[in-house]
Amino acid sequence: MAIWNLGSINADMVYSMPHLPEPGETLAARRLERFLGGKGANMSVAAARAGSHVGHIGAVGSDGHWARDRLTEYGVDTRHVVDAQVPTGHAIIAVDDQAENLIILYPGANHAIDPAHLGQVLSGAETGDILVMQNETNAQVDAARLGRDLGLTVCYAAAPFQAEAVQAVLPYLDFLILNQVEAEQLQVATGLGAADLDVEHVIVTLGSEGAQYFHRGAAPVRFAAHKVRAVDTTGAGDTFTGYVLAGMDRGMPMAQAITLANRAAALMVMRHGTADVIPDLKEVHAARLD
Repeated sequence: MAIWNLGSINADMVYSMPHLPEPGETLAARRLERFLGGKGANMSVAAARAGSHVGHIGAVGSDGHWARDRLTEYGVDTRHVVDAQVPTGHAIIAVDDQAENLIILYPGANHAIDPAHLGQVLSGAETGDILVMQNETNAQVDAARLGRDLGLTVCYAAAPFQAEAVQAVLPYLDFLILNQVEAEQLQVATGLGAADLDVEHVIVTLGSEGAQYFHRGAAPVRFAAHKVRAVDTTGAGDTFTGYVLAGMDRGMPMAQAITLANRAAALMVMRHGTADVIPDLKEVHAARLD
């Protein structure tokens, strides 16, 4: 089995600043760090480190070959990451001494994925494989429809949240994951709570309170989070999602997959960074938590 991820690839450019610049102000940064980011890349790395074969479907510009190479180093199959004629997606992040930040996000190559390329790649998928998407690329509806037609398990991580984007793919989904605020926003837009959606598997993440799982026709199940000292929550939700998908891919019962994903997310919030510091399966099993 395999996981196919129509996913974003970003360069996270983090500038350390004495304070956040005011309009019209020119301000020198103290330090620049470059990280591999994007929700898609994070999920691919997490699922690969959790033991699944992950084929990433995406695009980078000529400035982003390092990002593709790094995904490969982390165990992700990048044969289907193509070159685009626009720059790689990136985030310009300014962080001051009080940890306040401002972010400029440029989608770039993430919105230049050819739907025809998507079809060519997924023609090699097998019935029962997993297809996952996030709201950081184009061609989401094309992918969801094609995945359903091919008999794939179609999954959607509803972030960055837009109710219209979720509603567009909802008829094709087998699995939906979103956080508590996003679930409330979707309910406002559709009139349906998580338990009422016509999706077989729904997970609502609750941050430090864990997660709630809704299986169609069954009572919801609550999973508590591990109590750890968090230093950076960036990428924790993506890590959780990647581990849940890998558990599904490896045939785990959903309860076991969520329990494993909770452990991975707990380790992730104890680290600074995103894709580069996602824990592998050995670390997750060996960790002493709570």
